[in-house]
This record gives sequence, C-alpha cells and structure tokens, in this order.
Amino acid sequence: MVKARPSRKEVVEEKLQKIRQEPRQEKIRENKELGEIGTNHGRSGYMLWFVALISVIFCFFALSFLFSKAEVVANPKTQDIILNESLSAVKNSDTNDLSFDLMVISDEENTTIQVSGEKDVSEKATGTVVIYNAFGSSSQTLNIDTRLEGSNGKMYKTKTRVVVPGRSKDGVPGSVEVDIYAAEAGVEYNSGPLDFKIFGFKGTPKYDKFYARSKGEITGGFKGKTPAITDIDRTTAVGNLNDILQKKLLQKATSQIPDGFILFKDAIFLNTDDLSVSSVYDNNSATLTLKGTLYGILFNEQKLTKKITEDKIEKYDESEVYVPNIKNLAFSLFTKDNVSFENVKNINFNLSGPAKIVWKLDVDKFVASLLGKPKKDFNQILSQYPDIDSAILTLSPVWKMSVPDKAKNIKVIINYPE
Repeated sequence: MVKARPSRKEVVEEKLQKIRQEPRQEKIRENKELGEIGTNHGRSGYMLWFVALISVIFCFFALSFLFSKAEVVANPKTQDIILNESLSAVKNSDTNDLSFDLMVISDEENTTIQVSGEKDVSEKATGTVVIYNAFGSSSQTLNIDTRLEGSNGKMYKTKTRVVVPGRSKDGVPGSVEVDIYAAEAGVEYNSGPLDFKIFGFKGTPKYDKFYARSKGEITGGFKGKTPAITDIDRTTAVGNLNDILQKKLLQKATSQIPDGFILFKDAIFLNTDDLSVSSVYDNNSATLTLKGTLYGILFNEQKLTKKITEDKIEKYDESEVYVPNIKNLAFSLFTKDNVSFENVKNINFNLSGPAKIVWKLDVDKFVASLLGKPKKDFNQILSQYPDIDSAILTLSPVWKMSVPDKAKNIKVIINYPE
C-alpha cells in the first residue's frame, strides 16, 4: 500500500513543531552537562577531606611517639628491726673500725643581780716589787714569805722564792721582780708606791745593800662586812644562767654539724662548773658569769649505719642502705662520769630502739636497664633489683607498648620513708 504524500500544510506544521522543541532539548543538554561537572567536583572534595584526615592522624601518632614518656613509681625494700647494740669507737680513726669526732664549743653567759646579803670579809693587800742587790757580784736567794718592811711601817711578804742576781761589773745592781702580800688584812695596808728593806738582813751589812721598790700601788686590803649574794639568790641565778648557756651551746652545736654526720641528743655533754662573781658591787648589785663547754660526739652516718645493720641483714651484700630514724635512737655512753673529754681516745656506748632499714636504688642503672624495653618485660627486669619491693610502670601515650629509648624521657619516683 502506497503512503499518501503529506500536504503542504502538514509539512509546515511539522517544521514549526521542531522549531518549538529545539530550546527545550538544548536546555536538557545544558542541564546534563552541568550535572556531570557537579558530580566530578563533589568527588574531588571528598578526596581532599580524606587525605587531610589521614595526614592529621599520622601527625598525631608521630608527635605522640616523639613525646612519649614513662614513669615508674617504686617502693624500696625495707626491714624493721629492734636495736640494742653495744659498740665501741676510736677517735678520728682511719682504719675500718668505727670512729668518732669530738665537737668542742665554749661560751659564757652573765647576769646582774641585786645583792641582799652581807658577809665578813678579810682580804690582804697585794702588789709587785723589784728587789735590788747592790751588795756584791754574788747572787742572793730569798725564800718564800721573806719579810719586806715598807716605808709606811707595814710588813709584807714575798709570794714565791726568788734569786736576786749580783751586781754587774760596771756597778749596776742586780734585780728581780716578785709579788708580795700584806702580813695582815685591812685597808691600812693599801698604799701608793713604797720603798722596802729586807727585814731579815737588819743588823747585817746586807741590810743597806738590799732594797726594794713597788711597781705601782698596793691594793685589795679589806677587813669588815661587805654586800654578798645569798645562797638562794646564787642558786637561782646559776640555774637560769645554766639553762640559757645550755640552749646557746646546743644551737651552736646543731648549726656546726658537718654534712653526713650525726650528733645524738644523748651524746652531748655540758660542763658549766666555771662560775665567777664580780667582786665590785655597784648599787648593791653583782655580776655573775658562768662559763661552759659543750662536748659532742659525732659519728659518720654512713659508717654507723653499716655497722649497726650488717649483722641485721640476712645475706649482707654491701647493699647501700639507710636508717631514716637513726637520729632518734637512744645513745648511752658507758662510764661517762669517768671520761675526760679533753683526752678521750676511744669510747664504749650503746644504741637502742626500733629502727627501719631501707635499701637505696641505683636509679641510673635501673633506668639504663629499661631503655627501649617492651612493657611486657617490666616485671622480669624488676626481678633483677632486690632493692625494690614493688613498682608500677606507666607509659604515655596509653597505646605505647615500649619504654622510651632516652633516659631523659623516663621518670623514676622512689617512695623512700622519712
């Protein structure tokens, strides 16, 4: 069957229909192209975000490893003991024996008190004279208590035996000094400079050739009542001085203890028997001065610790240990009443009381054994250190499974008892 040829009118309408549809198809093509471009752009953005995230994660882990740290908190090995040891020590010994040093500190304290009592006083005047020998070239011996008659008519005596040299070749009399005292007590024997003759030479040729002259005044003679400190006032004042002086000496001793040495509180001995009282009373007051000397027995702490612990530690292996409360042990010196501290060479003493022995850890060696080791090997490494009772290892960041390989990144805290 032959298809009929379209009319002119149908052809025109078909062309108009195509013309009307062309903008729509063009729009569809544009939209399609834009959709493809948007899809490609979205895919590129997701890739950039993914790469950035991976980079951040990598940097985080890299920095975490770079700044990794390790901390070990350890409890040292300890052992409680009860001491009651009798020991001996040699002063300043260089041998392996236990030695001690002696601290000697002296000081004085004074106080002024009102004088409320009286006492009878009998004092003889004293002075110094020069005795001359113009008799001849031979020397002359004068015994103690040789009587000298003063130009004031009073009698005095020499305090010591002296030898007066003879006259020299050029005629200069020999001379010697000697202290004298009045034959009796009393102010009447006080005097300015006097001339003297030797009373025992009276009636002999020597009487005129031996003579003496005093050097300065002769003073101190007195007889009568004078203000005096009562026994109660003296006892009270001395007790107060003793307390003040003891505190002062203890403070000085404590500040002078060398590093590494121990001064037990019971190893301090104080001598305060040297008391002087001024003899000049002003407004019925007197000054009391108390002098004292402190003797302190010092021990090297490390050597003493070794001495008192080596018998207490089972299988002693020269481990470094210390006793935290060693200064609180009770110290007692045998026969202390008979000890002359000025000449003491050795002592016998006792140390007693509860104590705790603590082992010291060689931290540098311990850290070196940890460097770069896996966390799982920590307990095995710990077993090689009997000085440690227990320990905890903490690594940061938390996912780290090995100890840093640099010592500066490892911190060790030892809970040493005080």
